[in-house]
Amino acid sequence: MLLSRPARALAAGLFAALLAALVPASPAHAESRTVQGGRLDWGIRSSFQSYVTGPIAQGSWGLTGGAATVGTGQFRFHSAQGSYDPATGAFEAAFSGGVRFTGHRKPDGTNELDLTVSRPRVVVRGGRGTLYADMASRAKGSGRLSVRTQVPLATLNLGGIDMRGGGSPVALSGVPATLTAQGATAFAGYYPAGTPLDPVSLTVDVRAPKEAPPSTAPTIAPATEPTATPPTGPSSTANSPGAPASTATIRTAAVDWGVRRTFREYVTGAIAQGEWTLAGGAQDGGALFRFPDGKGAYDPGRRTLDAAFAGSVRFTGAHLDLTLARVTAKVTDGKGTLSADVTSGGTTTKAVPLVTFTAPDLVPKDGLAAVTEAPATLTEGGAKAFGGMYRAGTAMDPVSLAVTVDAAAKLPALPDLGSDATPSAAPAKGAAPATPSAAPAPATSTGTYAVIGAGVLLAAALAVLVAVRRRRTGTPEA
Repeated sequence: MLLSRPARALAAGLFAALLAALVPASPAHAESRTVQGGRLDWGIRSSFQSYVTGPIAQGSWGLTGGAATVGTGQFRFHSAQGSYDPATGAFEAAFSGGVRFTGHRKPDGTNELDLTVSRPRVVVRGGRGTLYADMASRAKGSGRLSVRTQVPLATLNLGGIDMRGGGSPVALSGVPATLTAQGATAFAGYYPAGTPLDPVSLTVDVRAPKEAPPSTAPTIAPATEPTATPPTGPSSTANSPGAPASTATIRTAAVDWGVRRTFREYVTGAIAQGEWTLAGGAQDGGALFRFPDGKGAYDPGRRTLDAAFAGSVRFTGAHLDLTLARVTAKVTDGKGTLSADVTSGGTTTKAVPLVTFTAPDLVPKDGLAAVTEAPATLTEGGAKAFGGMYRAGTAMDPVSLAVTVDAAAKLPALPDLGSDATPSAAPAKGAAPATPSAAPAPATSTGTYAVIGAGVLLAAALAVLVAVRRRRTGTPEA
């Protein structure tokens, strides 16, 4: 039986609407989220480290750009920035910091081995991962220096890892890495393509698309006193007859000090098998600790400072329990002393002078007076505080000191290590997305309405077809 043209048009329209209602619409693609803050831990290749510092190369390595060490033979790169799409698992995060290896020193003072790896970046697309890095190296044999930007250094084996649906932070742990052909060239020919490298671990914070990323500069509460507290001792000028009225109010202040890199490595290494914990507002910058909320007196004219800072750091491990608290900094005549209350073996000694450092130019510029990475030397009191582990005169980590006297001035930003990962926040191997709340949104009642609408359209279409047929055959309508 043939339908009339109007009936055919009506039926076709209803059938099209029926199909549109029955076929589920593609879910809206989740917006990429911003990666802001985090760290990447990677030893590059442990045997290469041993070779560089061993009896053959007789070299060393050094950190650049705020990179740090963690555990045994791991380098920590910081301040991740990038993007993450929880719907597809696409991920990209670039990190700051670098490490430079030197060895095989020549009579002219240059090094035959000179290799720098910096600014690593991890990219995951379609289940495949690649680690890129800036590389500067002297070719083995010729000594020719080459500098390459964002070399695809290693492939990452992500087998069994589902990157979709992760929350914050997103974490990867112990991902196998293999040297690429381009990486082998950039690695100055020390290893062929396909050589296994150390596994890669990372943890990054992920923020919602419309959420403005917070400032990387730590927030430190301003001193509550309307004026600076006059210090005691030789640095005091407020009560000296004829002293210039140049004492400035400290708005914010912080001191950054890593104690000593090898000490941190000892604490977290195979011998002590320990850790450090921060309290009282102290912050971890990877290669250093920040003691904030400085209060005291600062005299720009005489370049003197007498301030106490908040926070503490406690090192624990096998036969080790050492706490440094109530850190103070005094600067006069271009020389500074960093002191702290030292607790060891259950006994606390107040105001122990730990290190001395140089501070020749503690003058505000745009409201900020700063001493950046001043070399520091261990004192006799510091040597006792560390239980004789180091002799007086030993070079310790450098000291950085910053004081603001202007509301517009800000303290230098710390390296951003991001949040600590929790087991439920990392994409799991061979498992469903680890953070259900971050997965694409489930279907809402709209799907139910679509099914109801489809049923209505189907009934309408059948009614039209029946009505047309009955008109043509003379059958009365039911």
